[in-house]
Amino acid sequence: MNFRINWEALGIAASVACAIHCAVVPLFITSLPLFGVNIIHNVFVEILLLGAAFVIGFSTLWHGYKKHHHHWGTLVPFTVAMGLFTANQFVKFPYSSFVFVVPAVALIITAHMLNHRFCRQANHCHSTDCNH
Repeated sequence: MNFRINWEALGIAASVACAIHCAVVPLFITSLPLFGVNIIHNVFVEILLLGAAFVIGFSTLWHGYKKHHHHWGTLVPFTVAMGLFTANQFVKFPYSSFVFVVPAVALIITAHMLNHRFCRQANHCHSTDCNH
C-alpha cells in the first residue's frame, strides 16, 4: 500500500483546529474552574499548541515550496504570523490580542492561499530544480 500525507489538507485542518480552539475557549471560560481545570492562559498548553501549529503549517508550506513552486512568498508571512502569535503570549497590554492576533490570522490565511495559488500555477513543472 502506498500511503501519502496530504500536507495541504493537514495544514488546513490544523488551522481549522486552531480557529475552533480560539472560538470555543471563551465559551468555556466560566465553566472550567468549576471542574478544577485550568487550561486557559496556561503557558505550557499555549506553547504546545503554537509549536504544533508551527510545525504542521511550516511543513505544509515547505512541501509546496520545495516540491512545487519554489517561492518564498508563502513561508515569510507564515513565520511572521507565528511570531505575532508568540508575542501575543508574552507581551500583554490593552488590546494586545487584537494587535497581534488579527494580523497573524490574516497572514496565515494569506500564506496558505498563496501556497495554493503558486502550486496550481507551477503545474508540477518537473524542471531540473524539482525533486519529485
